[in-house]
Amino acid sequence: MNHYFIIDSLYKEKIYHHTAILIYIKACRDVLGDVNVRVGNSLNQGFFTYIETDGSINESTVRKISDRMKSLIDSDIPINIEKTSVEEAIKLWNASSLSEKSRLLSIRKPDDVIDVCELQGYKNYFYSDMLPSTGYIQIYELRKYKQGILLRLPNAISPDAVPEYRDDDKLYDAYADSKRMRRATGLDYLADLNEKIREGKIDDVIRMSEEQHAYQIREMAEIIMREGKKIVLIAGPSSSGKTTTTKKLCKAIGEMGIEPIYLGTDDYFRERIETPVGEDGKPDYESLEALELELFNRDMFNLLNGDEIDVPEFDFITGKKTFGHRIIRAQKGQIIMIEGIHSLNDALTSNIDPKDKFKIYISPLTQFGIDRHNRLSTTDARKLRRMVRDNRTRGMDAETTLENWHKVRAGENENVFPYSSQADIVFNSSTTYETNLLKTYVEPLLQSIRRESPQYEEAKRILEFLNYFEPITSSDAVPEDSILREFIGNK
Repeated sequence: MNHYFIIDSLYKEKIYHHTAILIYIKACRDVLGDVNVRVGNSLNQGFFTYIETDGSINESTVRKISDRMKSLIDSDIPINIEKTSVEEAIKLWNASSLSEKSRLLSIRKPDDVIDVCELQGYKNYFYSDMLPSTGYIQIYELRKYKQGILLRLPNAISPDAVPEYRDDDKLYDAYADSKRMRRATGLDYLADLNEKIREGKIDDVIRMSEEQHAYQIREMAEIIMREGKKIVLIAGPSSSGKTTTTKKLCKAIGEMGIEPIYLGTDDYFRERIETPVGEDGKPDYESLEALELELFNRDMFNLLNGDEIDVPEFDFITGKKTFGHRIIRAQKGQIIMIEGIHSLNDALTSNIDPKDKFKIYISPLTQFGIDRHNRLSTTDARKLRRMVRDNRTRGMDAETTLENWHKVRAGENENVFPYSSQADIVFNSSTTYETNLLKTYVEPLLQSIRRESPQYEEAKRILEFLNYFEPITSSDAVPEDSILREFIGNK
């Protein structure tokens, strides 16, 4: 029997995804035997998975796994939820050679109860609710990619179909760099980081993470200078740390030559009365058409040709641009830095010669797994950052941030993510320790959301997930120029 499940919230998206992953792992084991399946980061509108097996993963293998998934789904097999004490779960995971799961449970009380899911004798745990049977997973796609398999699923933005495929090869390379970083630090899973915190060694982790960022920024600056680029375009989704990264990159380039000129695309907004209207009948400030493209391109062209320009300043209160505040001219060899969500879209800089452009995509690509089957998603990482910053800088409660997140994400799907593959470099703005630190700030905000709120289930999911993160209660070791300071504020 087939069932229909409506993915109309992030909470339901997690339920669908985790249920599909359970079925996928079971199918892999049914086809290939007692293999170790690792579920990695989101990639190419799906999850990148790697199967540890003696043989290679080819198209034939993918078809067999897909066929087995279909068989499991068509049979509508119950997914049983077994209330299991932490003490018993630790024994279960140790017996299953899943030591990172058992070590992580040490943060919980032995008599705490967790929901272990069971499918035809195979047991796992996904830190969220699950669907009651396999028949609910009607939309999915398996695709061979690199050395692994992509499990592609619908989401809250595209609930009725698997999103259109795009090859995020630059993100794949960034994840590979992150994997090498994990091996260097010995922090493969959350349990490793929790142990460092309990041992009082978190300051060393913070220092290493920040040094890695500093090294990557210097490396980007050297590439830009070496290639003689005239204009650097920086984009990324909400709460990716674009502002801090751009400032640090400007400083690094300045130390090698002339201080760059920094420009933000927000100052080129159309007058508010000219802002295009979205499908919901409200002003669409996220669309490319919300910017005065002709003026922006003319200013960039003149600036690159050594002419003087009058940079507008957009007043968000009046909804109008004013002029005469910043009149600038680029010196010979002076690089122009442009930050904005549309920066990687060539339509923004259509009058600029492509050979003069250098494009950077920024996103917090989480650096380690919760365990081999669960990761803190990039979306969740950004959501935590945004809740903390919205509350600190705008006095906004977490309920409002969560309520607005769907629209933010929809705008990113249209205006940011499709252009990530055009980047020359992907900068991973994630810090190894940030979720453990942000936990201290975000828990009280989420706990204030009332049970009757539409955002309650999502808040509850995040809070339950955060239970497994050992808190970092002091930010004293976090440098003043850290990306995290953009969200938690200064000391």
